[in-house]
Amino acid sequence: MFELKFTDEQNMLREMVRDFTINEIKPIAAKIDEEGYIPKELIQKMAELGFLGVAFPEEYGGGGFGEVGYCLMQEEIGRGCMSTATFIGAHQSIGTNAIFNGADEEQRKKLIPPLAAGEKIAAFGLTEAQAGSDSFHLKTKAELNGDEWIINGEKLWITNGGIADVISLFARTEKGISLFYVETNTPGFKAGPPEKKMGIRGSVTNALSFENMRIPKENLIGKDGRGFIYAMKTLDAGRLGLGAACLGVSKELLELSTKYAKERIQFDQPIAQFQAIQFMLAEMAVMIYNMESIVYRTAVDYDLKKDISRQSAIVKYYCSESLDKIVDFAVQIHGGMGYSQELSIERTYRDSRINRIFEGTNEIQKGIIARELIKKNGKV
Repeated sequence: MFELKFTDEQNMLREMVRDFTINEIKPIAAKIDEEGYIPKELIQKMAELGFLGVAFPEEYGGGGFGEVGYCLMQEEIGRGCMSTATFIGAHQSIGTNAIFNGADEEQRKKLIPPLAAGEKIAAFGLTEAQAGSDSFHLKTKAELNGDEWIINGEKLWITNGGIADVISLFARTEKGISLFYVETNTPGFKAGPPEKKMGIRGSVTNALSFENMRIPKENLIGKDGRGFIYAMKTLDAGRLGLGAACLGVSKELLELSTKYAKERIQFDQPIAQFQAIQFMLAEMAVMIYNMESIVYRTAVDYDLKKDISRQSAIVKYYCSESLDKIVDFAVQIHGGMGYSQELSIERTYRDSRINRIFEGTNEIQKGIIARELIKKNGKV
């Protein structure tokens, strides 16, 4: 039987991140959304506190908290700013984690510490114009020429792309899809202007181009032709972090909605007295209970090195779908104020929609879940 129980160290981490979110992130969350970027000062503070490498083992410069600790952190940061949670996820959970998953021991010791410390910021370079959900058919090419790889191609919708120091780049070689460590100060690399998005506006998203870019032969991460496997394993963790952030903002929305329902007077009584409002709050609570259960149960399995492909797909699908319902309830409960930029509800409504698209669309997640069920004759 799974029991949701955290260690003293994990609880201390949660409290530290919660305090940081309340004092440092929430006061500027609206500004982050309006101005379209996360201040460097905030990123530096998070790096100094170890937030940007919390999941990685201590021997590689990380916090040693594993996936459970990472999800606790993302849950709390999600309560304050989805843009900031997205930045951290792109850097740590997929950008740096791709390198960690594919690298040999020598590469890990060399490359992970500056990323875990936040001295370098990472991005995950997989998606292309014709290779989004169908990422196996990416077209970016890497050709070996002596002691160098020559890379040509384009990437699209890359979170952190314009601010990253390092790209975990997936490109096609003669042996298949491979993973490369690419520094963005390399000649031939170019980041396009930030995309103008409906939500998570503070999270910078760019198209990237690589024109006859030369990188050292040793910048191949892991084995040539194994990159797709590294990418899929990395996305398992990315989907967990996404689910944790969805959980955090859902808890925030429930607290805000309950408080407002008790304060808002209509027909001479608080609207919390009306059954229609009570049922919305109840549905929100049920979804949050389920979200919390599956996020941390799957995070524990990930830390135990279990295969969680199906479970992480369930987490990503359920949590993103639930958040969309929860934020819609929150807007409805707040009425006109929920539609106003005066409250954070409006920003959260815009921020939530992307979760059903990135880290693999929810249609892809259902396909993953169904294939596993068929393979195991319906056993869960």
